[in-house]
Amino acid sequence: MISMIDMVELSGLSEAEILAIAEHEHLPESAAAALGAYLLDSGSDGEARVVAMIRDDIRHALSRGDRAHAAELLAALKHFLAEHGGARGDRPGSFETQKSL
Repeated sequence: MISMIDMVELSGLSEAEILAIAEHEHLPESAAAALGAYLLDSGSDGEARVVAMIRDDIRHALSRGDRAHAAELLAALKHFLAEHGGARGDRPGSFETQKSL
């Protein structure tokens, strides 16, 4: 059985990022890690899709009043943006140009 440590090493994502993708896509963690790795390999559009997934998760957590989980997801989003700068392009609609969740 593949461990979370293995998934992190193989995917290039953090545990929190894998869990956020799994939550958003309703996938097992191993499938979420594979999807995330695929999206990272597909370039900035894939990175932007990961950002969108995490942002959606944050919105959903806030809508149900789960501020603690929203804070965890926000930390995951900040980490992702720090590690994968291609997701921050100056394209209209990108995370950085919207300035809001």
